[in-house]
Amino acid sequence: MHVLHDAPLAPLTTFRLGGPALRLVTAETDAEVIDAVREADDSGTPLLVVGGGSNLVIGDKGFQGTALRIATRGVELRGTTLELAAGEVWSDAVARSVEAGLAGIECLAGIPGSAGATPIQNVGAYGQEVSATISEVVAYDRRAGETVTLSNEECDFSYRHSRFKADPERYVVLRVRFELADAGGMSAPIKYAETARVLGVEPGDRVPLDRARETVLKLRAGKGMVLDADDHDTWSAGSFFTNPILTEEQFSAFQERARERLGEGVEPPAYPAGEGRRKTSAAWLIDKAGYTKGYGTGPARISTKHTLALTNRGEATTEDLLALAREVVAGVREAFGITLVNEPVMVGVGL
Repeated sequence: MHVLHDAPLAPLTTFRLGGPALRLVTAETDAEVIDAVREADDSGTPLLVVGGGSNLVIGDKGFQGTALRIATRGVELRGTTLELAAGEVWSDAVARSVEAGLAGIECLAGIPGSAGATPIQNVGAYGQEVSATISEVVAYDRRAGETVTLSNEECDFSYRHSRFKADPERYVVLRVRFELADAGGMSAPIKYAETARVLGVEPGDRVPLDRARETVLKLRAGKGMVLDADDHDTWSAGSFFTNPILTEEQFSAFQERARERLGEGVEPPAYPAGEGRRKTSAAWLIDKAGYTKGYGTGPARISTKHTLALTNRGEATTEDLLALAREVVAGVREAFGITLVNEPVMVGVGL
């Protein structure tokens, strides 16, 4: 276990933003993770768990407590079951599953961060979510003071949400087990329309696993969603806002607002989201409210490649980023009557 005091946290995040932690502990085994958590809990010290830092917005004043960086390693493949230590790099794990000829997470290629973060956020992209393949999550239960194994059902997964996100002070993820599929080297059925179009197939078709992964990587790179230290469009948390899920009544009111603003022929994006609900596009809302690619003149701006990514152009502070986020939220609310919700976890700050 490695311990630093008054340690910078910005370098541990993809935003490269945020002040220092009073104490930074780097744990390389599950036992070290548990020991660090117990020590913080026993002393009443605030605890911040850091994985890959791709979903964190840390305030400029930093964190007045212990930041626990999970750097555990371990990949075990047993048949179609893939077990990952929480600190494993997610994009590397996806590549490993494709090399093994196993389908189910190939369209989640290029997503930054660690494996342990994926169940917390129910990470998803290009028609796949980890909730479809996670079989079990091994976690330390801070309330019970013991290690527990939660089934997929017990994780309470929903869109960008889970039991872990709902009760962030209770669980620290240690390991994640995935049940993948052997489809003879072929992908899971392609669900996302853009991916199918680029691949030249119909939704529901399968393609070779490596082709699916490479296509997603190219799509993500074109939107600034693959980390590149030299590209400020990737100094972000990926999608900053979740796609709103609306009741039929709310969607009808939104449609009317959209037509009043943009013309009678406009049809906002709509996707099924369960009985009596529809999901619409946060990126569309942001763009149509006037916040186009590259919007902003300060050190924090909307990505030049994707309206859903807010970026640090190199000299931003967290307050610069939040000022832009609040401007976008207010503008979309005024234009369409919808309040966007941030996807990254806020530490010491809020919208």
